[in-house]
Amino acid sequence: MFIDYEELECLYRDLESDRVERKASASDLDRIREAICAFANDLPGHGKPGVVFVGVHDDGGCADLSVDDALLTRLAGLRDDGVIHPIPSMTVQRVEIDGCAVAAIAVQPSLSPPVRFRGRVWISVGPTRRVASGEDERRLIEKRRLGNQPFDVQPVAGATLDDLDLYLFESEYLPRAIAPEVLEANDRTEEQQLRALRLVDVSGVPTIVGLLVLGKDPAYYLPGAYIHFLRMPGTGLGTEVLDDQQITGPITTVLWRIEELLKVHNQTRVHVDSESREQRLTDYPLSALYETIRNAVLHRNYEGTNAPVRVYWFDDRVEILSPGGPVGQVTPENFGAPGVTEYRNPHLAEAMSVLGFVQRFGIGIKIIRDSMARNGNPPPEFQPESNWVRVTLKKNPR
Repeated sequence: MFIDYEELECLYRDLESDRVERKASASDLDRIREAICAFANDLPGHGKPGVVFVGVHDDGGCADLSVDDALLTRLAGLRDDGVIHPIPSMTVQRVEIDGCAVAAIAVQPSLSPPVRFRGRVWISVGPTRRVASGEDERRLIEKRRLGNQPFDVQPVAGATLDDLDLYLFESEYLPRAIAPEVLEANDRTEEQQLRALRLVDVSGVPTIVGLLVLGKDPAYYLPGAYIHFLRMPGTGLGTEVLDDQQITGPITTVLWRIEELLKVHNQTRVHVDSESREQRLTDYPLSALYETIRNAVLHRNYEGTNAPVRVYWFDDRVEILSPGGPVGQVTPENFGAPGVTEYRNPHLAEAMSVLGFVQRFGIGIKIIRDSMARNGNPPPEFQPESNWVRVTLKKNPR
């Protein structure tokens, strides 16, 4: 959503507004990320976007910055670079005010605060920006009651803290999600920590993402939350099955187990070229297999379906089917186009980034295409439908 030019003009000229930050350049991207985080948290409760103007000095003087497409692309990439969680809603545009060209980053208040940058919650307090205190975080958590939150942070009826593996939370998730010095000074209870990370709601009931990440048996409450792997001989579905496994558990267990299974079935062979040089070739690049599975788990629909992610391994190809078609701005026509991304499960995306399964958002399809090409495989095929997305990876023909 772009802010009206007149509103941008007023904010640009208002040196006292706590909805504005000014940067002369983009040389320190971390400071810009902190401002994005603070505006997304909207502790003052404005309910309106905050704006980072890049190309203007603190006193309002023009910095004469070259605001070209490269700069706008660089700034827009801050949304998806995997260090701000959950993914902020923001736009980047070039505007010219009083003869000064600037890049305006407009950040919408988050529906699911607190928002963190590298494990720290940043907030704006008057003209200053700082790391949130424990009381600040509690205020941000309370704001969620009024938000129209995504499905993955909705509470699960009937679930309790007993359904979560709290040892996994303390030993694995929490140290990855929160900066060390914040944890060291942390006086919050375990339940407060779970609430701050959206793994339980404000009443202490586990959320969808909480069960997916920490659930002892996520499929009990979310019947489709597993991966069904089938290895079949030949090139089509038949009665004979070589391997049939249903992989369940918290998301780390599911992904580790499926990745080990993919390694077992992925054959490596020696190819001798015309000059008698030997090459070791794999049927499929593991990076393409892993990325496709992770995307299927991340972007699938968990609401109103009992269907799992399905992996069909044939002699000539692997097919991965993910429940749920394109969502939001992604359509069957623009599916896979550079820069066109949407997140059905933004908080699951945050969790998978925290756990190391996602390094940067929005480039999964590029990774799949590039790794298949490097390995000598045919290009991957993407078939988005209304209720499914099917990805077909064809075997290396050599």
